[in-house]
Amino acid sequence: MLGRGIVAAAALACTLLTSATASAQQTLEAIRARGQLVCGIHTGVAGFALPDSRGVWQGLDVDLCRGLAVAIFNDPSKVRFMPLSSSTRFTALGSGEVDVLFRTSTMTMLRDVTLGLRHAVTYFYDGHGFMLRANSGVTKVAEMRDATICLIQGTTNEQVTADYFRSINTPFRPVLFERTDQASAALQAGRCDAFGTDASQLAGVRAAMPSPRDWTILPERFSKEPYGAYVRRDDAQWFDIVRWYTYAVIEAEEQGVTSTNAEEQRRTSTNPNTRRLLGVTPELGEALKLDRAWAYNVIRAIGNYGELYNRTMGPDTPVGLERGPNELWTKPGGLLYALPLR
Repeated sequence: MLGRGIVAAAALACTLLTSATASAQQTLEAIRARGQLVCGIHTGVAGFALPDSRGVWQGLDVDLCRGLAVAIFNDPSKVRFMPLSSSTRFTALGSGEVDVLFRTSTMTMLRDVTLGLRHAVTYFYDGHGFMLRANSGVTKVAEMRDATICLIQGTTNEQVTADYFRSINTPFRPVLFERTDQASAALQAGRCDAFGTDASQLAGVRAAMPSPRDWTILPERFSKEPYGAYVRRDDAQWFDIVRWYTYAVIEAEEQGVTSTNAEEQRRTSTNPNTRRLLGVTPELGEALKLDRAWAYNVIRAIGNYGELYNRTMGPDTPVGLERGPNELWTKPGGLLYALPLR
């Protein structure tokens, strides 16, 4: 009887585990049933996520959300954007309010192992910097003794700033804000001597100011800030979709597939990698339970990574950022690298 009891208990545990696993694998199904992807984005910073004059969200993160909707529905409009503050973004994802975060979120060890979330893949490399008035006379951060510094609550930038000033035995006064626009307003009003956050976001903030030339971003960088999409830890299928979708956008640039030539490439290319990427052969879509042409549809709708970058924050935009580490790995200094899609 003891043996039968052990067997029964094991069977029950196996049933519960199977049931729990099945219930966890529901994100894609829930999105399809809802008819809409819900994407967590920044509350507003140029280059990543900011409404234009018509109230339409624009930016790198926004377009990555639209592209993911295309991968699922072949329709970039089937996405609802949820602007989230730095202090609420991970809670909103964990509670199921959003399906994915494309929201200037740095991967760190503690975030990865303690929040019940997964960082899917890095799609942007940045570093912490400081912005202050161009006429301040300050040329390096070590000269900012006793400075009042605007910071965003709930970001890695709080810790990076405190750690650096402690390391050089220099006091400073932090002023914390919930949102980037609040910190920017305080900086312009003179409540802070400087604003500390990731350099790309500083460039976006400066681009939205009435007089961008009045502000300078110091050249020093004090941290590694790899941005990545975040998903909940309990759904391996959804993790795979977000991860390989992002790699596909990068891979398209590596292969020279663009929004304008994708159709021709799909029709004429003899490159096995390109044929797989564009769904001429179906295995990538089948593996992710998506349409065989999912990546082709994405590239046609939003372009490859280079196209995304150049139109949202590149040198010809008001943000005006050179690609730097966000170049492909085949270019000098580039870190972007798509794992093999095969």
